[in-house]
Amino acid sequence: MTILYQIYIYRKDNIPYETENIIKENLEIENKFVRDIVNGVTEKEKELDQIIDKYMIGWTTSRLGNIDQAIFRMSVYELLYYETPNIVCINEGIELSKKYSDEKVTGLLNGVLDKIYDLEVKDE
Repeated sequence: MTILYQIYIYRKDNIPYETENIIKENLEIENKFVRDIVNGVTEKEKELDQIIDKYMIGWTTSRLGNIDQAIFRMSVYELLYYETPNIVCINEGIELSKKYSDEKVTGLLNGVLDKIYDLEVKDE
């Protein structure tokens, strides 16, 4: 989450960066999971935003803060494209949101993840 947050801040402030360097700066040891999530989210960001926006009533991903965007995108990426058990993906996202966001965002995330799980994942 912090790596994605840093990437979003660099983009917003037009600071040049290399994703690999940001990953290395933030990891004390090699972590394939973190690397996979960061690279997956950055590669599929537009697709993730389209899916998230589809289930956010009256909101869009772009209206969320950088931390919230990172949490939403990570959670949805992991739910749709990574082999983590679905309940773990949803729970991790909710726990991060409880820690770093406010209650309204956590409720919104919970609703979006439930809808994505029910309508995009469950039938697969």
